[in-house]
Amino acid sequence: MQPAVGRKVSAKTVPGFGMLVEWDVPIVMDDGVVLRANVFRPDDDASRPAVLSYGPYGKDLAFQEGYPDAWAAMVDRHPEVAAGSSNRFQSWEVCDPEKWVPDGYVCVRVDARGWGRSPGHIDPWSAREMIDLRDCIEWAGTQPWSTGKVGLLGISYYAVNQWQVAALSPPHLAAMIPWEGFSDFYRELSYHGGIASDMKSVWYRRTVTSVQHGLGERGRISYNTGDLVAGPETLTHSEMASHRSDFPAHVDHHVLDDGFYRERSALFEKITLPFLSAGNWGGSSLHLRGNVEGFVRAASRQKWLEIHGREHWTEFYTDYGIGLQKRFFDHFLKDIDNGWDRQPPVMLRVRTVDGAFIDRTENEWPIARTQWTTWYLDPAAGTLSLDPPVDPTHARFAALDGPGITMTTPPMTVDTEITGPIAATLDVSSTTTDADIFAGNW
Repeated sequence: MQPAVGRKVSAKTVPGFGMLVEWDVPIVMDDGVVLRANVFRPDDDASRPAVLSYGPYGKDLAFQEGYPDAWAAMVDRHPEVAAGSSNRFQSWEVCDPEKWVPDGYVCVRVDARGWGRSPGHIDPWSAREMIDLRDCIEWAGTQPWSTGKVGLLGISYYAVNQWQVAALSPPHLAAMIPWEGFSDFYRELSYHGGIASDMKSVWYRRTVTSVQHGLGERGRISYNTGDLVAGPETLTHSEMASHRSDFPAHVDHHVLDDGFYRERSALFEKITLPFLSAGNWGGSSLHLRGNVEGFVRAASRQKWLEIHGREHWTEFYTDYGIGLQKRFFDHFLKDIDNGWDRQPPVMLRVRTVDGAFIDRTENEWPIARTQWTTWYLDPAAGTLSLDPPVDPTHARFAALDGPGITMTTPPMTVDTEITGPIAATLDVSSTTTDADIFAGNW
């Protein structure tokens, strides 16, 4: 990589936390584009392991400002999230450095190419982004404050690119925690069960209108630095459009799983580093399937799976989530013998009928003692039964404006837990040319 150039880096000590913050640190990519990072580290000369995130949501945009409703609800329900921190450095889906730096970590937060303070052409989850992330990892692993060990941590986008870059095997990447992030770009984001999802359009439109680099004076101002969150320059709308791919159109054009999706999906057979994969029961495709698939299919010999509930971001910030993350990184980034290597490979927060959770560990996934059970649908009677219907049965419903069909089991006579994969086999015909079928359980 080339030597650092450009804007002078400013540094500020945060009183009361012994933390030094370096703003807009330049990281030069192999094609000359300069990405910008914030580095939060102990205010001394000792070397520490780095916890790094690379993504599109603006390293200088506060969680409370960018996502005020989510922040307010989370802190109201879980006051521990805000406790022990000034919360001035909280950002969406990345760790709070005030809760990590005092425990001997350096937090590196990089604006991805084309987002926030980093210029360049936006092409989400592309091979170009993976080269950038790989080089950011190697940069962090070779700084004077670094021990040479880098861990990746973050939610969703910041988890998806972990699955991707791990296959490149950056020498300084020692461990990762992909927290609720898909691994198959076709099946989990774009075409769930072959059904086109509008997620890519909604997400892309919202993100480029809030933190694309070049918004400049039309965007937010960081209350920590006074700088433009999506600057420093202000570009015209046409200039900004030329600096981003037509991401939704690309997805719409590629209807079948092809090279476009494979470039953006995990290569599990090439993932060999230690990892903790954390999924969410309520995440369906986007925040669950990829984490389970990663645990089951990755070539890593040291791998763990954790599945929790609640809103998809909450447990990342709670004492439970941070404690889990630190135990894992303490072992693999600091070489602390804290018993993590003897931790059972599967950790489940099993939901109860009253909305609470019971913590339990398992030795495998799917759970070996699962009693695989077939329930037969009787759409005419609206029931699920262990016995197949005696006669062929069917039911009709209006696809566009009707309630659909609900089938219910008899009352359970014993406590029953349903934990694991579920599949449904249906025979369906429609009066329309095409039809999408959505099946769910609750």
